[in-house]
Amino acid sequence: MKKENSQGTLTWWQMSFIGIGCIIGTGFFLGSSIAITKAGPAVIFVYLAAGTGTYIVFRCLAALTAAHPEKGSFRTYAKQAFGAWAGFSNGWVYWSCEMLIMGSQLTALAIFAQFWFPKLPLWVFALIFALLGLLVLWLGVRKVEQMENIFGIIKISAILMFVIIAALALTGVIDRSSGSSDPTGIFRGFFENGWSGLWVALLYAFYAFGGIEVMGLMAGELKDPKDAPKSGTLMLIVLTLLYMAAFYFVVSLTSIEKVTTDESPFLTALTDYPLPWVPHIFNAVLIIAGFSTMAASLYAVTTMVMTLSEEGDAPGLFSQKEEGKVSKPAFLLTIFVVVLSIVLAVLLPDRLFEYVTTAAGLMLLYNWAFILLSYRKLMGKGFRDGLLVTAGLLFLGLAISGTLLDSMTRIGFFVSLAFLVVIALATWVKMKKAPGSGA
Repeated sequence: MKKENSQGTLTWWQMSFIGIGCIIGTGFFLGSSIAITKAGPAVIFVYLAAGTGTYIVFRCLAALTAAHPEKGSFRTYAKQAFGAWAGFSNGWVYWSCEMLIMGSQLTALAIFAQFWFPKLPLWVFALIFALLGLLVLWLGVRKVEQMENIFGIIKISAILMFVIIAALALTGVIDRSSGSSDPTGIFRGFFENGWSGLWVALLYAFYAFGGIEVMGLMAGELKDPKDAPKSGTLMLIVLTLLYMAAFYFVVSLTSIEKVTTDESPFLTALTDYPLPWVPHIFNAVLIIAGFSTMAASLYAVTTMVMTLSEEGDAPGLFSQKEEGKVSKPAFLLTIFVVVLSIVLAVLLPDRLFEYVTTAAGLMLLYNWAFILLSYRKLMGKGFRDGLLVTAGLLFLGLAISGTLLDSMTRIGFFVSLAFLVVIALATWVKMKKAPGSGA
């Protein structure tokens, strides 16, 4: 049934800019270090492939949103396409995804802070940022929403600042204090890590595009919702080119062996240059940008469980809330999740970011697969639509299966699998209690 759509206020190009700000986060600023170490200089092509796959998913979601604006977006489409079980499981897959993303971002923020205080343990910074994020969430999300445009500008400015400084360094305007750089030398060992490295790295490239599902939710704010595909096209072209340019400069300015998850690869690339103030400014920008995405994830985790509760897919107590505030029970559940993240930071300080980021990226792709399948069932009846969905699923399947090729990423895969098993069991119990429940 088609719903009446309220008039939005955003033009398609304004939505593109907001989308760029929403998507850029710690998945790019730190998670990209994993992709670089796995793929080597060919990481540039990995992000091109991920951008293409992401475009397919966004196009399908935008088409659904333009034709049938729904408050629940991809969750509602899953329910309409496959029944109540799909809406229930898709909601909890997304909640788990956001929970893991929040843990990944919290860890990334702690790693950024260790740039200044390397002797303090990771969990101390994780605790500090967690308390600040929870405080913002409790005071009210409107303040965060009002600041998101500013945060978006900061994130884009950070990338542009790096690209400009790196270009000046490669052209010799800024002298290198040690070593040497060769912008063409990267092509001599372009595929030095082999195809398996590209395969493993694909997941982390997709992770840097996480957030397009939020763009689907916001498509109703467009003056003309039919402009959503155009808005997403511009957004993803700009973002993909920006990512590729940034990584070209990273692999040109520093050796792959120096890139680790102990700091942002952009900071690593600038360490050999006599610019003592730049890494500190850049690191401060990373923390500000990362905190905004972490606060958004805290909000997503909390509001998703409230929405699930309102629709009968979570205990009713989670939907009890005061005006202008989140539900206290949902807030307490979020606190529990945050505490769990900090405990993991204590137990697994060395590889925590890799494990959590891998699992978060996988849960994100499971959610995207739901979007593609829902589109195929509800709208994509033609042959070309079938090819589009098949291509999208192939991209996602390559990224998911690639995690099995590496001992570190394999652990993240099994963590995500454990989440899916628990959600599947919960779905079975839910459907058992309500036999015959449809859409």
